[in-house]
Amino acid sequence: MKLRHIDLSIPAHGVWLDGVLAHAPDVRGLAMCLNSSGHPPLDQSHRPLELTLQAAGFATMTVDLLTRQEALRDPDAPFNIPRLTDRVLAAIEWASHQPPLVGLPLAVVATGTGCAAAVRAAVRSPESFRSIAFLGGRADLAGAEPLRAVRTPIRFIVTPGTPEATILTRAYPLLKGDHRWLALPPTDSEHDNDLLAARAACAWLRQHFPQPEGTAQA
Repeated sequence: MKLRHIDLSIPAHGVWLDGVLAHAPDVRGLAMCLNSSGHPPLDQSHRPLELTLQAAGFATMTVDLLTRQEALRDPDAPFNIPRLTDRVLAAIEWASHQPPLVGLPLAVVATGTGCAAAVRAAVRSPESFRSIAFLGGRADLAGAEPLRAVRTPIRFIVTPGTPEATILTRAYPLLKGDHRWLALPPTDSEHDNDLLAARAACAWLRQHFPQPEGTAQA
């Protein structure tokens, strides 16, 4: 499947969010990858996450929830969960009106504080999501009430021994909907860890998406 890569500027409540879309006519669905750190720049994409999802037949839409100015000037910007949530919903609304993407089932893969924003967005717009995968991250910052309220299937993919994993062990039991915990095995490098996490996220998304016609289940 040959994908077309397009740089995006997505309107969101008075700012323009950077994004990259990789799409082809025969994709099985859209995986929105949320970045809430403001770095690395999206022009340094082709990370294991996007490549793994694309190889499995997904279009990917990587969105930076912060502008570069916000990331540089405001160290608290990644922790403004209400603002990030509004931007997640704005990106989803934008995608729903793009002719190549209309009607595609949507899933979200998030890191960092984008995980908390994804939880709150799924509570506010549950019909928008098929599934969510968190690569570590700070889903706990969504708050106890949204974590209890979310019903979108969620997988926590964690690296044991990290500070995030310890925090998430307290947030995970609050979930009441379909949810799974996956602890990654030890690896020799950060790249290998990222690749394992990407494969785990992809497997979770595939469970909640229809199989494309004319293909065999891998």
